[in-house]
Amino acid sequence: DALLARLHAAVAAAAGGDPGAEQAAEPVPTATTWKVKFSLPADALVNGTRPLPLLDELRELGPCQVTAITDNVPPLAALEPTECHLAWEVVLTTEHPKAAIEDVFIFVLDDMTLEIEALGAPEVSAPAASTPAAVAVSEVAAPLVSIAAESSASETPASEARASRGGETVRVPAERLDELMDRVGELVIAQSRLKQVAAAGADPNLRAVSEEIERLAAELRDTMMVVRMVPVAQLFGRFRRLIHDLARDTGKTIELTTEGETTELDKTVIERLADPLVHLIRNSADHGLETPEERKAAGKSPAGQVRLTARQAGAEVIITITDDGRGVNRERVRAKAEENGLIQPGAVLSDHDLLQLIFHPGFSTAAAITNLSGRGVGMDVVKRTIEGLRGSIEMKSEPGQGSQIDLRIPLTLAIIDGLLVRVGQARYVIPLAAVEECVELSAEQDVRSTGRSLITLRDQLVPFIRLRELFHTGQAPDPHQKIVVVSTGQERVGLVVDQILGDHQTVIKSLSAFHADVETFSGATILGDGGVALILDIAHLVAAGQRRDAQLRAAG
Repeated sequence: DALLARLHAAVAAAAGGDPGAEQAAEPVPTATTWKVKFSLPADALVNGTRPLPLLDELRELGPCQVTAITDNVPPLAALEPTECHLAWEVVLTTEHPKAAIEDVFIFVLDDMTLEIEALGAPEVSAPAASTPAAVAVSEVAAPLVSIAAESSASETPASEARASRGGETVRVPAERLDELMDRVGELVIAQSRLKQVAAAGADPNLRAVSEEIERLAAELRDTMMVVRMVPVAQLFGRFRRLIHDLARDTGKTIELTTEGETTELDKTVIERLADPLVHLIRNSADHGLETPEERKAAGKSPAGQVRLTARQAGAEVIITITDDGRGVNRERVRAKAEENGLIQPGAVLSDHDLLQLIFHPGFSTAAAITNLSGRGVGMDVVKRTIEGLRGSIEMKSEPGQGSQIDLRIPLTLAIIDGLLVRVGQARYVIPLAAVEECVELSAEQDVRSTGRSLITLRDQLVPFIRLRELFHTGQAPDPHQKIVVVSTGQERVGLVVDQILGDHQTVIKSLSAFHADVETFSGATILGDGGVALILDIAHLVAAGQRRDAQLRAAG
């Protein structure tokens, strides 16, 4: 208040006016006017970047005037509708700092062109006064400089908040995140080595340090996982244009609804999910949804619905693609499978196995090959990509009601919690998220189940696989074997191991190209003693166990 009184007194004295009259007039801060010019990359629309939300965010900062720049728009004959040819010039008046304007474009800054120019500096304007008073203000510019310097120490909390808003977000290249993740993985491996050394010794101080480092490494790992997470909204946003094009190409009316866009996934997983989801949405639009006339005749609304949802379930994210179309024609699928020699004529198949034939390479029920379907590669690509992400895919369909496809994807591909087991002399890692329970396989049960590998768990028969036989260890089993029950979706299978060694923070290392065709393993990890443990592919093992169970049931 004293500073403000001195300011009014200085202005009033120079203008020859009444200090009291000047003191009654409160200064009104005026905003800065900025000229913002930006253009997006040509593939922005295909990648799901929409300019309208960016313009809306600029409008939230203050009044603005938007002008579209059409200089780069080609002639109609050469126009590519999926490319972005426009640029925009925005004249924005706001009290927010320049950093707040940059924050609007924070997720697209890498590829776009952005120019921000200040057209007017912030001022302090008083109510209308006579010309001599205005001259007086300029004459006391030097006192104002010293007064402003003194006032810098007494800024209001609101102005401090506005000034610091630009520092809340830091842009970091994705390559640095990947490098940091690699370093965290090496730290986890070193911590595992330290834990093993501490356990082998008798020094309590070393054990205390080992436990503390283990806790810090786990916290650092979890923090790093959060940093790499991005919402699936940027993935779902890409498909609005795809739905528009599919509706035009098929002559159908299609509406896309999304849910759970705030669900987060590892950025690497997001990038690898784009192509599978494109194939699934194309399949729903071309095979699943009917024409408006067919829908009316079936008592449905003319517009077909495609729904994309995402939700987190434990260490997995479940992405569901649902349509309200005609559903899968089981007779056509069976006929095509028999024609391709996938099944014998008249073979007895469960509904699940019949629907799984759709994901077989080269399989298609389309009557003719078009740009959208008929080549028999789309669903095969989906299955291979999802399994490459250590995920699984499930399909349900009701005739006349539509189809639903569930993708179960792990949250991250970098570091997982695993269960370390021993089979023979080798050690393997089972992803902990897939483990349901562990039970003991007694010698009597082992002998009794020879030739028919089934165990009863809470009145349910669960097939199990002896990993010792699968991996051809050539050694006799341990007297106290264990069954690790794992699951993917609704299917369960038991894995017989010789010993359960305990939990293990698993840094996933990819297998070499030479081992790319080995379906039993999804990767490898380095243990604390420098040894290597292979990571079991649970989806493949569960499918193998279910197939063996089906064969035993069919045999009688």
